[in-house]
Amino acid sequence: MSTRLGIIAGGGKLPGQVAAAARAAGREVFIAGIDGFAEGEVLRPFPHKFFRLGAVGAMIRAFRDEGCGDLVMIGPVKRPSFLSLRPDAEGARLLARVGKAAFKGDDGLLAAIVQVLSDEGFRILGAHEIMSDALAPEGLLTTTTPDAAAMADIARGVEVLKLIGAADIGQACVVQQGIVLAVETVEGTDAMLARIPAVTRPGPAGVLVKLAKPGQERRADLPTIGPATIRHARQAGLRGIAFEAGGTILADKLLTITSADEEGIFLLGVHP
Repeated sequence: MSTRLGIIAGGGKLPGQVAAAARAAGREVFIAGIDGFAEGEVLRPFPHKFFRLGAVGAMIRAFRDEGCGDLVMIGPVKRPSFLSLRPDAEGARLLARVGKAAFKGDDGLLAAIVQVLSDEGFRILGAHEIMSDALAPEGLLTTTTPDAAAMADIARGVEVLKLIGAADIGQACVVQQGIVLAVETVEGTDAMLARIPAVTRPGPAGVLVKLAKPGQERRADLPTIGPATIRHARQAGLRGIAFEAGGTILADKLLTITSADEEGIFLLGVHP
């Protein structure tokens, strides 16, 4: 009998989708929702409790009390100021073990957190290990297809993301006619896309490219595309989205593809 799955839940619908997939596979779950990020409506169908971000010790005790041996970290959480974190006693001890990684990029921090939780006796899983069909496949998923100019923009985006990914800066960029209009930083993909209308050039529209960072801790922070991404891409005036095949989570896969077709936006899985 597998142990109960613990889910550390940030924002969005993915925590609920992971919980539903685990339950459909016959596995019970317990969700620790991060206060201010996790959505009550998403967590409501499952056993859950909310914790402030600094209450690491209380969260770990809850997972142990609930019999959770495996943990999944899923859903965006904006990195707080350490002055505002106010960790509990156990949290302070664990954060001390994170050490200098706390002041590095997101991937360095997440890798350190995964290591600390592993040292505490938990097995850390990726969301894609629970949602077996969630990883985006290779190739075209939509009826809308990229032309040669779009493919050139995708190739340019891949080059850029290899550079900024290696520096642990971001997972996404927008390229139009060979010009990099924006790169993702701490603000996230949706906020980056909101900047695009102000910098768009005349002529063929741009493309969004999303890739996992080189050497990224894939159990904690895979790039994700969902219906909201399609909506923001449409509002940004883009004509397509390219993503890493086998390294991107497609949230609400059918709805995401259907929405893209309705908006005339192509979805293309590539190998960088």
